[in-house]
Amino acid sequence: MAPKKLRENWTVYTVNDKRNLLAADRFGYDVLNHTDLSRDKGRSGEINLETLNWGNYDLIVIDESHNFRNNNAKKEGVTRYQRLMEDVIKSGVKTKVLMLSATPVNNRLNDLKNQVSFITEGVDSAFDAQGVASIDLTLRRAQTQFNAWVNLPEENRTTERLLDSLHFGYFRLLDLLTIARSRKHIEKYYDTAEIGKFPERLQPKNIKADIDKENQFPPLKEINRNIKLLSLAAYAPLDYVLEGKKEEYSRKYDQQVRGGKGVLKQADRERSLIHLMRVNLLKRMESSIHSFALTVEKLHSSVGTLLEKIEKHQMSEVEELSIEDIETDSSELDDMMIGRKIKVLIQDMDLIRLKQDLTADHLLLGFLLREAQQVGSLNRPGFTGDC
Repeated sequence: MAPKKLRENWTVYTVNDKRNLLAADRFGYDVLNHTDLSRDKGRSGEINLETLNWGNYDLIVIDESHNFRNNNAKKEGVTRYQRLMEDVIKSGVKTKVLMLSATPVNNRLNDLKNQVSFITEGVDSAFDAQGVASIDLTLRRAQTQFNAWVNLPEENRTTERLLDSLHFGYFRLLDLLTIARSRKHIEKYYDTAEIGKFPERLQPKNIKADIDKENQFPPLKEINRNIKLLSLAAYAPLDYVLEGKKEEYSRKYDQQVRGGKGVLKQADRERSLIHLMRVNLLKRMESSIHSFALTVEKLHSSVGTLLEKIEKHQMSEVEELSIEDIETDSSELDDMMIGRKIKVLIQDMDLIRLKQDLTADHLLLGFLLREAQQVGSLNRPGFTGDC
C-alpha cells in the first residue's frame, strides 16, 4: 500500500520492464493506493476494488506508514485506518505488517501508537512478555517526559539529558519493532558499488540575507501580524450561523465519539483549520515569495467570489429551507449555500458580521498580494501591481 504518487515505485518490480532490477526474482504482489481504502468500487490499476478479497494477504507493506498515525472519527462510514485494520489485518488469513517511513514520528511520540496497533491488531498488552505492559501508557509516559525536557533551560536541554529521562519501556518498544539504517551503517555493511554511493556532503554555508535582494518585501513581523489579523471567515461558516439555528447544525454535523461519551464539534474543527491556514501561508512564504503570492491570490479571488455570491443571494427571493431536510450535495442548491464539505444555508447566517469579516479579509489579502507581487517586478514586463 503506497500513496498514489509513489505507486510506480512499486509496480515497476512486478512487470517486464528494463528498470526492474529484480526481474529475476519474479515478484508477484498487488499494489494498492492508500486512498483505495476509502473506495468500494472502481479499479486500482488492474484490481477491481468491488470484488477484491482484502483479507487474503499474508503480508502488507505500508509505504509512508506515518500517513496512518491518526484515526480521526468520521460522521459517516469508517476511516482508512479502520478499514485497513478491520478488513485487511484482522480479517481472513493471519497478516504480517511491514511499515516503511522516514518520519514515523511527526508531531508527537504518540504518533507511533496507531502504527504499532497494525502489528499488534490493537492489543495494548501485546508485548507484556517482552517487558512492555502497556503500549499506550509507555508512549504517553515518553511524551510527558519529552515535554518536560523541552521546557528545560537551553543549557540543560541536551540529548544525553533526554535519553536519561525517557523510560526504558520506550526504548524497549523501539528495539522490538523498528529497524533503522543510518548512512554509516549502509556504507559499512552494504555493497555501495552495486547500489550506488551517497552524494558527497558539502560544508554548509551560512548566508544571512533579507527576504529579497531589493528589499521590496515588508519585514516578516509585519507580514505575520497581517496574517494573524485575517479572520478567514470563508473557512468557518459555522461560526456565523444564527443563534436560533445552531442546534440544527449541531445535529447535522457534530459527531458522537467514544460510545456517546463525547461530542466532536465541527465548529471547533473549522477553528483549527483556520490556524492551519495561517501556518500554511507562512510556510508558502518560506518556500518563496512567488509561492506565497499564488496562494494569497487564490484566497483573495475565492473571498471576492463569496462576497458576490452573498450579494446575489440577498437580492433574490428564496424559499425558507432547513439544513436537516435538504441534500447538501445537490447542485441545485449551490447558490443558496456556503462551504465545501460542510455547507451552511446563506439564509441561516449572520450576514452583516460575515460580510464585514469577508470584506476586511479581501482588503488585507489584496494588500498582501500587492506586496508579494512587487518583489522582482522590475524583471517582469507589464507588471502593474494591481490585484
